[in-house]
Amino acid sequence: MKRRAFLKAGGAGAAAAAAGSLAAPAIAQGTMQWKMVTAWPKNLPGPGVAAQLLADRITALSGGRIEVKLFAAGELVPGRGVFDAVSEGTAELYHAVPAYWGSKSKGILLFGSQPFGLRADEQVGWLTHGGGQALYDEMYARFGLKPFLCGNSGPQWAGWFRNEITSVDDLRGLRFRTTGLASEMCAKLGMAVQAMGGRDMFQALQSGALDAGEFIGPWTDSALGYYQVAKNYYWPGVGEPSSAEECGVNLQAYEALPDDLKQAVALACESLYNPVWTEYTTKHAAALQKLVAEQGVQVKMLPESVLVAMGNAAGEVMTELREDSDELVKRIVESFLAYRASISDYMVYADNGQMNARALDYKY
Repeated sequence: MKRRAFLKAGGAGAAAAAAGSLAAPAIAQGTMQWKMVTAWPKNLPGPGVAAQLLADRITALSGGRIEVKLFAAGELVPGRGVFDAVSEGTAELYHAVPAYWGSKSKGILLFGSQPFGLRADEQVGWLTHGGGQALYDEMYARFGLKPFLCGNSGPQWAGWFRNEITSVDDLRGLRFRTTGLASEMCAKLGMAVQAMGGRDMFQALQSGALDAGEFIGPWTDSALGYYQVAKNYYWPGVGEPSSAEECGVNLQAYEALPDDLKQAVALACESLYNPVWTEYTTKHAAALQKLVAEQGVQVKMLPESVLVAMGNAAGEVMTELREDSDELVKRIVESFLAYRASISDYMVYADNGQMNARALDYKY
């Protein structure tokens, strides 16, 4: 795809001077050279591809005044180290998901995904029109970061299971890979939750160290080969009804930019949200067909009793978050819950109504 530079050059000198206080943003002839660190292997279908798109988009929309070079997980810092690297100024920006930063604050987790929570369109709706972005900014400012949503995987899957799941009893003691608030939901059901990267999950399933695990969805999951070691692919992924991808920018570097370059960074992130989300959806659909037809994957729905138990566990997680000692976390939770309640009431008539009608038996 050809990219045009929408913003005229100008103000680069001021930005370059301010950026000089960071670790080492190289500046040559008025061009800032920014390092992007990611949580993903290079060009991993889904998030790895999206990260490179974002690096290219910022470079293009800045008219080349910010040149972004991508460093995949492990090239400059470990994948789970990108938050700290950008916070400390080792790099200027990162591409990852909020679900990885619960150790910083549980309030952060709500900006990425929530069990039985918001879909991809609703997530960006909360941030853009429901007051979520101001809370997102306030939380990340504590760590010297300016956050932006820049994509979404859409609905994730419940995961790959070695054995069939017939009841809640089958979950107790199950060694399971997941992240974010879904981890807490699963732990309340007696699951032995483990956090690890996508490639590590494959190795753990292969060796028997894991009984099951979820990563993203058919497109990304098929590239990582999970179907080779676990054939039962369960839906729906109520732990993550969507999973937002984010760009975290070093706050000092961002604030040093002239206004037009701040807008270039913001618009680069915003402009990729829908293309990334719809690419996931389109390629998930195609990949699922191949997994079933060519790899013998068994697509199965979690029993209703299991979904209800998960919903009750998710409710307990939210109750605990509402009682968090951090006043900002409480405000984030209340904002999320208010938006969820409002949008859920409306979706009964809107999207739910359309999908139910489309599923009826008629000749089309």
